[in-house]
Amino acid sequence: MWYTEFAAATTLVVGTGLWTSVALRRMRRVPKPQGLPGRALPLPEGAFLAGGPARAAEAVIVRMQREGRLIVSRDGLATVTDPAPKDPAEAVLIKAAGPGRQSEVDLLRRAVMRSPEIQRIGDRLAERGLMRRPELHRAAVRARRFLQLSLLVALIVGLATGLGWPFRPAGERATSAPPFFAFLGLLLLGAVWLATTRPGKSRVSPAGLRQLGLMKTGSSPWKPAVPGADADTTAALGALALEGVESLKDEDLRTAMRKRARASVGGGSGDSGYGGGLDAGAAAVAWCSSATPDPGPGGSHHGSHHGSSCGSSSGCGSSSGHSSSSSHSSSSSHSCSSGHSSSSGHSCSSGHSSCGSSCGSSCGS
Repeated sequence: MWYTEFAAATTLVVGTGLWTSVALRRMRRVPKPQGLPGRALPLPEGAFLAGGPARAAEAVIVRMQREGRLIVSRDGLATVTDPAPKDPAEAVLIKAAGPGRQSEVDLLRRAVMRSPEIQRIGDRLAERGLMRRPELHRAAVRARRFLQLSLLVALIVGLATGLGWPFRPAGERATSAPPFFAFLGLLLLGAVWLATTRPGKSRVSPAGLRQLGLMKTGSSPWKPAVPGADADTTAALGALALEGVESLKDEDLRTAMRKRARASVGGGSGDSGYGGGLDAGAAAVAWCSSATPDPGPGGSHHGSHHGSSCGSSSGCGSSSGHSSSSSHSSSSSHSCSSGHSSSSGHSCSSGHSSCGSSCGSSCGS
């Protein structure tokens, strides 16, 4: 009788289907639901939502540069001229510059994007439902892959059972129905389960995409509230947060900020998320890289394609892939960066997110 094979296949498909549904529900759960902040979203949150931890770190650098507290040369060397930070993220940057108050802008960016101060921004956005937790997104994707595998097993079992049906004893065939329709129904059930449990490639939730749409539309460009900044500075920071370093009008600053991003695109990895090549010597980083946000209204993407995590541009960010580091980097469980440094001094980063990343926007889809 073929009922034993069918029961085993059904148990496998239903079990993995339930696992997938539970994982998806956990990913979509919003711990602290709130209304959309609209154009009142603060600069760090807006930059992180649009471009992941990479973009949030770039906002810190550009703000200090616009205020004359940081000098960035065309070749990418940054010099801190005011060692008094205005917020914890700036304190991380100043500390990363070292006692000489000078370092490569790429190293400062990676230090800031990996810092707990920037990583917590992703946590806050996830708590209010604007982003998906990277580890929960990965769990939903993993569960769905097991569901796909179970359907493949059910198909193989069904084919083997169906092909063997004509060779069954005549008495058995006379007292039982053919297995074809039973297995076909099971496969259709699994296909429906797959179609209704897609976690999406982006770590930005539908609410987050609507929020980005509110910030990008309107009669005037989005200008975040930045204490002590003039109108030109807030406009420049708003454009940077939403569009990335290509929106910068300062050619020298734009050149310095995008050097690593271009190198990362050339050697980048994967299609996942926020951030880029990181050294993994620091503490574990959750918001690495994941994937590009899905197209928003009008079919345009809210954010660039995110190649890896916290060091590249991904999960919503746009600086990704290889980080300037000559030392070997070991990957922590969440940092989504792997590989070793090449002879040219670039650290090979493979993106997954959170960073997810998830990895980016990415550390950081």
